[in-house]
Amino acid sequence: MNQLKAAILLLGFLYHNANGDCGCNKLERDASDATQTKSVEQPAQQVCQQQGRNKNKHYRDYYPEAEPEIAGMSLIPGGSVNIGTDEPHFEADREAPERVVKIKDFYVDKFEVSNANFAKFVEATNYTTEAERFGDSFLFKTMLSPAQQAELEDYRVANALWWYKVSGVSWRRPNGIASNLQGLEQHPVVHVSWRDAVAYCAWAGKRLPSEAEWEVACRGGKQRKLFPWGNKLMPQDKHWLNIWQGEFPDGNTAQDGYLFTCPVDEFRQNVYDLYNMVGNVWEWTSDLWQAGDTSESPNRVKKGGSYLCHKSYCYRYRCAARSQNTEDSSASNLGFRCAKDA
Repeated sequence: MNQLKAAILLLGFLYHNANGDCGCNKLERDASDATQTKSVEQPAQQVCQQQGRNKNKHYRDYYPEAEPEIAGMSLIPGGSVNIGTDEPHFEADREAPERVVKIKDFYVDKFEVSNANFAKFVEATNYTTEAERFGDSFLFKTMLSPAQQAELEDYRVANALWWYKVSGVSWRRPNGIASNLQGLEQHPVVHVSWRDAVAYCAWAGKRLPSEAEWEVACRGGKQRKLFPWGNKLMPQDKHWLNIWQGEFPDGNTAQDGYLFTCPVDEFRQNVYDLYNMVGNVWEWTSDLWQAGDTSESPNRVKKGGSYLCHKSYCYRYRCAARSQNTEDSSASNLGFRCAKDA
């Protein structure tokens, strides 16, 4: 029996090494039920040093002085812009080809939506997230003790065995059933589905960005660059984002200062005054993964990668990178930010 389990683990590892992802795009509730359908109770400043806002000349000079400002949002210039890449790292993700799209000016949140702001929404609307209604969400293995991992062994996600479906986890208890939001008020809200994100945006008088808008905002006016700030991962030998350091999936050294999420205002990444566009948590967009998908819970595009990404395994913390989850999916590394028409 032990040899069988070892073989299953090895096959799962080889599968994901070949496909280059951490498995978080496999966190579909129906897919997880194929492995196990029963439920159990679980036992109990590194800010980027870029130019100051008042030095962002090409950004500020684009607009007349009368252009309105919206607190906590940046105005992104539209036009005909390049998105995608002709040098894809994951062809199956349809990163290619590079193409020109035309977008209008729009606003985008400078920060990912925080726990504090999501709590205001819940208090005002009495909203219940899908994870709370389902009674569970997905946690990465490093958030569970060895004893908890052993107890929940049968509740791992098929083909992504370091992800566990855990009862009682939600945005209120983001790091496990015994966790809470104390000290995490300014961290990004997680365990929110695409539908949860849409509901928050509507309450705030905003919307989710399209994939094209998100990528244009991420690029910060630059062309054909890997990251919002350029092509070097660590200019001046400094950390500019929250990702995995060390050996995946067991050895995160947290050299950037964070094992899990970081505050939403920690890493300023481009001249549009945007933070954590790449790294920290994946961000929902409004786009369908497959155009015309009319299924009950279609896949939606997510962008930006997360604190679980590493170049050797899941090199998706690039502006052109993309992945997907079903609308009802939620996990400990999945959040969002809002956009608004200009």
